[in-house]
Amino acid sequence: MASQKESRRLRIKLSIRAKISGTAEKPRLSVFRSNSGIYAQLIDDTKGSTLAAASSKELGLKNGNVESAKLVGAKIAEKALAAGVSTVVFDRNGYLYHGRVKAVAEGAREGGLKF
Repeated sequence: MASQKESRRLRIKLSIRAKISGTAEKPRLSVFRSNSGIYAQLIDDTKGSTLAAASSKELGLKNGNVESAKLVGAKIAEKALAAGVSTVVFDRNGYLYHGRVKAVAEGAREGGLKF
């Protein structure tokens, strides 16, 4: 049984996903936050494929704090620019735009992505 917090996040997530969608030219930048790390993916929803991904595990960062989240944002921006993508649609995945989720967005913006 899902907790009240999980079901609230799922409801918000589905509401967001009904409004936004990623294409090959403007993919969706989806953020997943766990207790131990943070993950970001560029997703083309028309094909259902992931164009690029970055995580705190991949960068070798041990804890999931704001500084490591900003580095993940910079890494996904670097990979996106290498793949020829400069604009994205940000998907906060039901999380509040605060803390680590906000840090990923700021890191991606500083890395050169527009959204």
